[in-house]
Amino acid sequence: MNVKNLLLALAILSSTNLAKATEKDKSASTDSIKQGWNFGAIPAISYSTDVGFQYGAAVNFYHYGDGSRFPLYNHSFYVEISRYTKGSGTYRFYYDSDQLIKGIHITSDLSYLPDRAYDFYGFNGYESVYNKDWVDDTSEQYRTRMFYKFQQKLFRFKTDFQGQLGEGHFRWLAGVNLMNYNIKSVDIDKLNEGKDDEDKLPSVEEQPGLYERYQNWGLIDAEEADGGFIPELKAGLVYDTRDHNPNPMKGVWSEAVLAVVPGFLGADSGFSKFSLIHRQYFTLVKNDLSFAYRVAWQQTLSGDVPFYYQPNLITTVLTGSSTTGLGGSKNLRGANRNRVVGDGVLYGNLELRWKFARMRFIRQNFYWGLNGFYDFGMATRKIDMESKIAQLNRPEFSGEATNHYFNFGAEKLHSTVGAGLQLAMNYNFILALDYGLTLDDQDGASGIYIGLNYIF
Repeated sequence: MNVKNLLLALAILSSTNLAKATEKDKSASTDSIKQGWNFGAIPAISYSTDVGFQYGAAVNFYHYGDGSRFPLYNHSFYVEISRYTKGSGTYRFYYDSDQLIKGIHITSDLSYLPDRAYDFYGFNGYESVYNKDWVDDTSEQYRTRMFYKFQQKLFRFKTDFQGQLGEGHFRWLAGVNLMNYNIKSVDIDKLNEGKDDEDKLPSVEEQPGLYERYQNWGLIDAEEADGGFIPELKAGLVYDTRDHNPNPMKGVWSEAVLAVVPGFLGADSGFSKFSLIHRQYFTLVKNDLSFAYRVAWQQTLSGDVPFYYQPNLITTVLTGSSTTGLGGSKNLRGANRNRVVGDGVLYGNLELRWKFARMRFIRQNFYWGLNGFYDFGMATRKIDMESKIAQLNRPEFSGEATNHYFNFGAEKLHSTVGAGLQLAMNYNFILALDYGLTLDDQDGASGIYIGLNYIF
């Protein structure tokens, strides 16, 4: 049974307070104010027919100092190490603090993200046709489960700095994001290890996927087909009035960011992009029920963007290991990962968030949360595929055959709906489960995601 993209089996929250409790700790009617060190952890266990068993854990350490700022922390250290038996994995360290450098909020991420089966559906959303029968091994039209995949290994070092502008809520932003992409066809031999003959995947030579076909057709340039280096410099402006960052009950969080990738720093191609994100939070029932929304727009301003960078979404804060989309756990929940890729994209999320139960357990403060959501997105500026296809003289694009891969003019709003469950410890460590359903089968069917944090 293929259960890819489902985190099955175990999701356990464990925690230990390493600091001395205050007097408020002795009262069950009030929150325990935390001092010193505290941590939460979850194991990562799942199984996929194609990439094998996943094993590992994620641990978040918090330092609250003398507790006078609680639930704000002085330092946060996040470490995740998880691996699938056939080579995919997440190796990540993330640091967040507004106390390391006086007057500066710093976030830093160091990650190595090998993915044996990274999703690739083409460009411009619905203008690239998704044929689910080609990846369904029970269908008469089955080709290979890896048809919409390639292998990607990403190394990323990202650091952002924010500082106050005047006495208000505006902050300046500056950052650097160094990414090295190593891309090639899926290693079918590796994925077939240990499988019975009837379960083995066909070779790439026998059944090339979309990535191989795009190369063969000249839709992916040979110079960028195997990846490359992206040295991204960022500058921007942030406006932030949130009352609590992990799950605000009120406030606004907006940012405008210019990202520039200069060719002289070693990039294969120089380009620039602009991102505008607005988030707002409203209290409906004090302390317990809130409405939150996010609307974002991102567009290429100049240059030629390598195909492997196009799914990347610019953000100042990483709520998970990946920033790609649209489609997947951090934006269009339920839709296939990377379903919508364009030179310009618009996306958004509407959420109701309810803290329906609170408790004290092992001297920690917990609450349970539920959320219902509607996610949407679309390509607003298309990557020019139609003119390239028109110049090709290939049997794949003669007559009705073109419709197997392209449906020019079809792009429109992609939508998903769903619900989630959260368990939060000390307001900062939030274990979240979301389940999303697509409203169009061209986006896939559904997705379930277990991880940390609300998506915005």
